[in-house]
Amino acid sequence: MTPPLLITADPALRDDVARLAAAAGVTPDVVEDPMAALRSWSAAPLVLVGADLAGVIAGMRPPRRDAVHLLVLGHVPDELFRVAVVLGATDVAELPRSETWLVEVLGDAADDRRGPARMIAVAAGSGGAGATTLACALGQMAARSGEALLIDTDPLGPGLDRILGIDGRDGTRWDALCHTTGRLSARALREAVPRRDALGVLTWRAGTGERLQPFAVREALSAARRGHDTVICDLPRPSEPAFEEIAARCDVVLLVVVPTLSGVASAGRWCARFSETLSPHLVVRGQGTAERAVEAACRAPVLLTMPDQRHLEESVTLGLGPVRSHRGPLGRAAREILTGLAQVGVAA
Repeated sequence: MTPPLLITADPALRDDVARLAAAAGVTPDVVEDPMAALRSWSAAPLVLVGADLAGVIAGMRPPRRDAVHLLVLGHVPDELFRVAVVLGATDVAELPRSETWLVEVLGDAADDRRGPARMIAVAAGSGGAGATTLACALGQMAARSGEALLIDTDPLGPGLDRILGIDGRDGTRWDALCHTTGRLSARALREAVPRRDALGVLTWRAGTGERLQPFAVREALSAARRGHDTVICDLPRPSEPAFEEIAARCDVVLLVVVPTLSGVASAGRWCARFSETLSPHLVVRGQGTAERAVEAACRAPVLLTMPDQRHLEESVTLGLGPVRSHRGPLGRAAREILTGLAQVGVAA
């Protein structure tokens, strides 16, 4: 991994950042010479520019890039904000006041071994369609090849941790995140939520039913994308205020359709309302109405028709999650969906 770049000739600032970087598990490349700094400017995952050299670097007009932060010990002079604009810096951070924030930023840089996760939203075209079951199955199969996170955004649902059999495990849940503020690091989220091996779950604590706070949703989705290979969101009901924002932040929306007359009619109304903004792909669960008829009614493409799985409730009751075997119908369907999404441009 290419290390973060720290540009400063100030020994006090250098020592402070080195201490914080050690806490984040990363060793920055410290450069005092501005010309040498420019050679590493574009390749570094993160650039920290000390106030002592910020003006010189700005005068050299380095190429615009993301993840540039200015650091200053103590009070920020007004002229430093003008320099930040020239550099295209995200922010100007005071130390020691911003130490916690800087540790999180450095921790994310240390975790930059992966690109942004693909984010998949799963919604139900009608009541009892099985969207939550499919979301859990996708999470279980995605975790076989990388870090995966299931995000439960339905406060009235059964709880994804209970579906997967990890509801007894300690970890951060929505009730904690909805009462905190500030930036959430990718590594902090990944390490805080309840997990089974490579699969983490962000869900609701039993007995709570409060609505999601918009700031908590945005921070969680951003941190999830930065810190995982695949993120699956079990969408809330369309009447929930957060529904459209969560769905719009995902790369693709899967709508689970039951191929009965009422199921297809309900899914058709869902698509009529949201197709233009969310462009769903349909997953038909079970046999009944033909795929072409479902596509015509919903005016959306069918990605897959999957058979019902026997003994599903038994598997969940035993704490194994819906995918008891990756060779079973649900495991095969989830794997085919993940492969199919990669083929339509939702890459891992």
